[in-house]
Amino acid sequence: MTTRSRPLLVATDVDGTLIGTDHLVPEANRAVVEDLVADGATFVLATGRPPRWLAQVVDQLPVAPLAVCANGAVIMDTDSGEFLSTRLLEAETLAAIDEILRSLLPGSGIAAERLGEDAADADFVASPDYEHAWIHPEHLEVGHSEVLSRPVLKLLARVPGMPSADMVAALRGEVDHLADLTYSTTDGLIEFAARGVTKASGLAEVAAGTAASTATPSVVPVTVAFGDMPNDLEMLRWADHGVAMGNAIPSVHAAADEVTLTNDEAGLARVLRRWWT
Repeated sequence: MTTRSRPLLVATDVDGTLIGTDHLVPEANRAVVEDLVADGATFVLATGRPPRWLAQVVDQLPVAPLAVCANGAVIMDTDSGEFLSTRLLEAETLAAIDEILRSLLPGSGIAAERLGEDAADADFVASPDYEHAWIHPEHLEVGHSEVLSRPVLKLLARVPGMPSADMVAALRGEVDHLADLTYSTTDGLIEFAARGVTKASGLAEVAAGTAASTATPSVVPVTVAFGDMPNDLEMLRWADHGVAMGNAIPSVHAAADEVTLTNDEAGLARVLRRWWT
């Protein structure tokens, strides 16, 4: 017997999922988010982006939602800017990961996304040999050892010209005891978070504080999640209904319960209009 007609929690990745290739939220997505929130559902952003990269997305939405940032390392109230929880990679773990990188991926540049403790702190620091996977000049270049000197939200390693999947394959089994390893672009960039920290772990924490954690079972999924890259895999498996975008890579298609249209075609809205018509 169906006890409700709509999901209680909707979570979505940002880049390649909620927003189009023009970095804008399609009007169809914005409209359905407005409808589901008005109906009492919880809407959550779940992204590899750090907190500092969220305003440009939230400003396009009809609501300032909770956000699971930095692949689960931060849960943030985007309305107030408050960090509700954080999980950091400790300095000793960073040093151990770096030793493995030097051995198995020699020549890789490293960078770190930090949780700035005051206005003078740099949120993003990079070693001199780190090359950005995208154009974004806002970082502080520091010595290699300085990148590793204090706890971080996530550590990034970059090998230009080497597919991200190949980088992960080179490290397979070597860092599992230290950190969670993933990637959100295929262009030679991988990301490390504290062990057990993923978008799924962050969403589970959010769900524990909402009706989505205690809902009466029914044929309607309690939680629905959308994504396109490997850093979305755990989230799609965690959700009652995981949706891969049409532009997602094959491994994400294979893990999902459904494949929708691309991000440029507002595939998120296409699925959600099934419940919010």
